[in-house]
Amino acid sequence: MIRTKLFTMLLLLGLISMASTMNSASAAPVLNSGSSSGDVWDLQYRLKTHGFYTQELDGKYGAHTKSAVYGFQKEYGLSADGITGSRTWSVLKKHSLNINEMDIMARTIYSESRGESYTGQVAVGAVVMNRIQSNQFPNTIKGVVFEKGAFTAVDDGQYWLTPNRTAYLAALDAVRGWDPSKNSLYYFNPDTATSAWIWTRPQNLKIGKHIFAS
Repeated sequence: MIRTKLFTMLLLLGLISMASTMNSASAAPVLNSGSSSGDVWDLQYRLKTHGFYTQELDGKYGAHTKSAVYGFQKEYGLSADGITGSRTWSVLKKHSLNINEMDIMARTIYSESRGESYTGQVAVGAVVMNRIQSNQFPNTIKGVVFEKGAFTAVDDGQYWLTPNRTAYLAALDAVRGWDPSKNSLYYFNPDTATSAWIWTRPQNLKIGKHIFAS
């Protein structure tokens, strides 16, 4: 129930702030107390998905935002000063998504695993996050998902199906750090896989129809 309420709140707030977040944080600006911009909207949204920021999104870098940044920095081993500089942005982007990127995640989960259990859907999202955080893959969700040949649903067009609520909830759980895949970087359906190479990857576990591998 708490997760569902959080998702609904984030979705509504994200839609309200979408115009502000579309171009936000692209230049990784330094943000501090008194900053007020679309970049602050983006920062607050990312921090809210992880539970560090608990207030209404307002695009203003006040005491609550600074405290949330400080909490994030401590959690991820950064110099904790409450200032959002390039290093904080870099780590934050590897462990969070903005509203537009959350839509990419939900579409990927829905198109790749909509017939799987909820845990199986979160696991697919976790693989995407693991790739973003790995130096073996692009460091953005757009780069990961649209890398040539990376996802069958992108190749066959199913990616453009409209995701349901469950897919968005699974996306939120994956972004917040739930990883049923056990740090996997790959997954495949053994009944339909045509790549001999994928079978060479160390297998971690099977959830539903998907084998998750490193």
